[in-house]
Amino acid sequence: MESYNLITEWLENYPHLYTLIGLSLLLLVSWIANWLVKRILVRGVYRILRNSQLGRYSSLADSSFIRRMANIVPALILSAGIVIIPNISPVAVAVVQNVTTAFIVLTIALGIGSLLTIVNEAYNKRPDAHLKPIKGYIQVIKIAIYAIAAILMIASLIDRSPLILLSGLGAMAAVLLLIFQDTLLSLVASVQISSNDLIRVGDWIEMAPLNADGDVIDIALHTVKVQNWDKTISVIPTKRFLTDPFKNWRGMQEAGGRRIKRSLLIDQQSIHFLSDDEHKKLHRFSLMNDYLKQKQKDIDKWNQQLAEWGKEPVNTRRITNIGSFRAYVANYLKNHPSIHQNYTLMSRQLEPTANGLPLEIYCFTNTTNWIEYEGIASDIFDHLLAIMPEFGLRVFQQPNGFDMRELRPQPLPQQDPSVSPALGDTPKTQD
Repeated sequence: MESYNLITEWLENYPHLYTLIGLSLLLLVSWIANWLVKRILVRGVYRILRNSQLGRYSSLADSSFIRRMANIVPALILSAGIVIIPNISPVAVAVVQNVTTAFIVLTIALGIGSLLTIVNEAYNKRPDAHLKPIKGYIQVIKIAIYAIAAILMIASLIDRSPLILLSGLGAMAAVLLLIFQDTLLSLVASVQISSNDLIRVGDWIEMAPLNADGDVIDIALHTVKVQNWDKTISVIPTKRFLTDPFKNWRGMQEAGGRRIKRSLLIDQQSIHFLSDDEHKKLHRFSLMNDYLKQKQKDIDKWNQQLAEWGKEPVNTRRITNIGSFRAYVANYLKNHPSIHQNYTLMSRQLEPTANGLPLEIYCFTNTTNWIEYEGIASDIFDHLLAIMPEFGLRVFQQPNGFDMRELRPQPLPQQDPSVSPALGDTPKTQD
């Protein structure tokens, strides 16, 4: 004790050295406290978290939340210890305390931000998280926390009450609204999207004005990320989902069936009434036998009522090849194993065009997988295109070289030299 008093009396003769030694000891104590907290306390907490039930939330055990909170300890030591440093001016004490207070506020704000990120990650692990994403709300809370932290930090640095700064915000309301207008619009859009269940993570959406066509992979406060089918990423402002039209294919995916709506263009010149031979040939089709019998029965009943007029074929009803083919298509789809039988299924004629008579096939597959869907649709039209000549029908297409060759006039036969030229013809003379 006596030696300590002697050292203190000696150091008082050198005030600058005394202050330097005091600051050095304070920094050393702060560093030791920081090392002990992070190497022992923080590691122990991490180990406890991994071995406890909270270990299933790996994001909590691996996050920077606890490490950030540990930085408060040396800041508190500096703030409390600066007061006992000898020969230090009150201004320096105030500056150090204000800076450490601002650092503590910043650390707490960043720590809360890390904790909110952990909450979002833990929520996303729920099986129904894609139905109601909370990332946008988490970002709003973060913005509010960072705004409050900024006010408190400024108040600490200038050593004034935060209420003074808050009172000045009323005059800056218009400026703040102008600065944060995109954030406010995005917040309203996020609330509308969530409350009306417009889009979810995993939905297939199509937004033609922005060339976006793919799966939603992320919904945030300001943006929605869409991975297009070419693997590019489209970043769409959230507010555009309230102002621009878009298509959500979720209904198709949930229904379990995807629509086929395609047309065959039939050459109208190939449409005719069935002859007896063609009628007999169509009875070979198992899908047509019942239809032809029922159709012929209805036609015969109708024609019997015509009496004498029925002797002329132009007055009678007859079976057409286009009607028979249309019935064949409907029966073929009804017996197809990959076509959903509980949804609308039909083949219908559309308005004739200059490119032929469109025969539209309208049905739904029993799968929504894109590759399987295209395979089923291609197989159906492969079959229909190949079977169409059996009905005496042709597919319409623009004339090509082969068609021109078929239409080219044949050369005239050579005249027999022994035959006399016709009257009025001038015989050719040889030189």
